Amino acid sequence: MSDLKEALYDELKLKLALGLEGVRYDEGAFDKLIQQNAALKKREICTWDKDLITKRSYVLPYAVVLPLGIQAAVVADRHSPYKISEKDGVFSLSYFGEWIANLDFPKPPAFYSKLTSDGTPMREVANDSSGGSQDKSIVIGYSTECALKDKGNFCLFCTQGQSKGLDKNAEIPPFRNPLQIAETVEAAYSEGFSHLTITGGFIPERREVEYYLDVAEAVKDRLGVDDFNGTACIGAPQDIYVIDKYKEAGFSTIAFNIEVWNEQYFNIVCPGKVEMCGTFDHWVKTIEYAISVFGKGKVRSNFVVGLQPKDVLFQGFDYLASIGVVTVASSWVPVIGSPLEGFRSPTVDWHWDAQLQHVRLLQKYGRTYEELFNASPSRTLTAEIYQIESEELPAFRQQKIAI
Repeated sequence: MSDLKEALYDELKLKLALGLEGVRYDEGAFDKLIQQNAALKKREICTWDKDLITKRSYVLPYAVVLPLGIQAAVVADRHSPYKISEKDGVFSLSYFGEWIANLDFPKPPAFYSKLTSDGTPMREVANDSSGGSQDKSIVIGYSTECALKDKGNFCLFCTQGQSKGLDKNAEIPPFRNPLQIAETVEAAYSEGFSHLTITGGFIPERREVEYYLDVAEAVKDRLGVDDFNGTACIGAPQDIYVIDKYKEAGFSTIAFNIEVWNEQYFNIVCPGKVEMCGTFDHWVKTIEYAISVFGKGKVRSNFVVGLQPKDVLFQGFDYLASIGVVTVASSWVPVIGSPLEGFRSPTVDWHWDAQLQHVRLLQKYGRTYEELFNASPSRTLTAEIYQIESEELPAFRQQKIAI
């Protein structure tokens, strides 16, 4: 392995650690930075923070850029061994007080400073989910509504619709209408974005279908295209043949996030999904049918890694990947407002090993980087490992230029 590859793997593992263990920072450390560039301020429909530094304010950037160019989300945790400090305008990262590296910040996309025709900030409609990649994608969280939460049966790891500790709900947007979404997609695509994911909390199936079809029609009209390279992230419909409608509407990929593997875990972790959509077996059959409609590499399912033993987790990865599903390995962070708030996720090394095994499994079944990009809602560790192996990250080009 080359020195650069090894360094990039180390930096990627650091990104994983920052996501799992969060970072500390002094109150007000980012105030001046955000005042100078408001588009950097973190904004989430459901928080991924573990323990806010202060509940009087929620001013921190959505990401930092590590020295070799890998972008890491900023997850607040006042108990973290990692700390971001600022001195004379220079930000640095330390671990138990020992300096690790100086930090930079991402350049927000141009659409973050634009408004829709009704005056809604596009920043509140869509997030840049590219994670610093040249392959640019956005994720649209269309609503904070979650019928599972309303019934007290939302997923144990989730904070959809929760706002504990966050600026008195100031960051939580209302339901987004199709025109707002279409105008935002047009603005993003005009500056080089080429994939979108539409997602949100669970809503009744009939409303969900109608809404997604309306959004697809609005986006196609706005862009003047039939295929806008979009992913619809939905619950498993009780009538699986509804899936055909999403394909006909112009979505190129579809996602059903099963989160954990086998019936026992699914019933415990996702009780609302069982009640509203059906059993674990029904979710699996839905995914199988979606493959027959959309094709291999065009159906995605997320797993929350760390909620079950690896042997059970990889039974799920292996089966779904074997039939052509793009599986996503999202590391479990016990976040503020979730039923598992205050619990501990497995170690960084445990998660790192799971990520490497996941990549090898996807490669075994022929899943490509392009499929990962076109099906995933955001930049994943899996995609970055793929690009380190193929030497396609910007750091490799910079090295060639330097030589």
